[in-house]
Amino acid sequence: MALLLFFFCCFVGFAAATFNVTTLSFDEGYSPLFGDGNLVRSPDGHSVRLLLDVYTGSGFISSNMYSHGFFSAKIKLPSDYTAGIVVAFYTSNGDVFEKSHDELDIEFLGNIEGKPWRFQTNMYGNGSTNRGREERYGLWFDPSKEFHTYSILWTPNNVIFYVDEVPIREVVRNDKMGGDYPSKPMSLYATIWDASSWATNGGRHKVNYEYAPFTSEFKDLVLEGCSTGPIQKFPNTSACTQTDAWLESRDYAVISSKSRSAMRRFRQRYMYYSYCYDTVRYPVTPPECVIDPTEKQRFQDSGRLRFGGSHRKQMRNARRKRRSRPTSNVSGEQNDM
Repeated sequence: MALLLFFFCCFVGFAAATFNVTTLSFDEGYSPLFGDGNLVRSPDGHSVRLLLDVYTGSGFISSNMYSHGFFSAKIKLPSDYTAGIVVAFYTSNGDVFEKSHDELDIEFLGNIEGKPWRFQTNMYGNGSTNRGREERYGLWFDPSKEFHTYSILWTPNNVIFYVDEVPIREVVRNDKMGGDYPSKPMSLYATIWDASSWATNGGRHKVNYEYAPFTSEFKDLVLEGCSTGPIQKFPNTSACTQTDAWLESRDYAVISSKSRSAMRRFRQRYMYYSYCYDTVRYPVTPPECVIDPTEKQRFQDSGRLRFGGSHRKQMRNARRKRRSRPTSNVSGEQNDM
């Protein structure tokens, strides 16, 4: 317990230096996506609640697509029994590039009351859903008790995932990755939906609608980057050069030695799956992976797990069945450890 408190204090200390960002109201940057009746905006328009009930989940989408950017929100997850529920904050272009979409995910995987929440980050490029790059983690706090900040930075050179301004994962672009690195404009999404078939303990625990409605809250929404119109599939890349340079000069684009130490501690203590050590899925280590011998020993058996899926099928089915109870559809089977 004392050790856990020590790690908690370390992370809180690093999170004290808040990023210098500008927040948007909902109407300034977003639109309802599905389950309109389950999307509730605050009177001032600066926060939104997404509900899941027996009939439908809900979600919203950024009004523009972005060719690189910083996407952030303070999120509070549903409380009590939330098995089978996925709350997702992610970027994607699956509605535009159906067979070659890109995606960056932060997905919260539900929990049994009294058990800790778990979540995963993931990256897809050019429709490579069979080459997902999942990592899974625990948290040093209860994300249903209060708001915490979750962020995704996407630049031409790297991707960084943040929790409360603590970097938890960085993917540095490697030429050998080819199209597996996200390169096309993406929109920002936030959703809540029924993923009973896989989300909690490999689908052994389903959504219990006796606890419905399940509510996730979002506020302090941030969209920074080079925006492009939704039908402008291939934007003028030179037009974004200046914005990309500005993006890479921002405080959230630089991982200091202190923050990198915090990231290392987080990964040592809270990461419980990494695709980089999954030798069953990937006999040849993916080119962007930096292998740490200590981590490799820790994850030597994780190759037995199977992960996969993306939000593309989820969103297609959500639109098709928005007036009826949603089904649980993902690509592939995902097992929780």
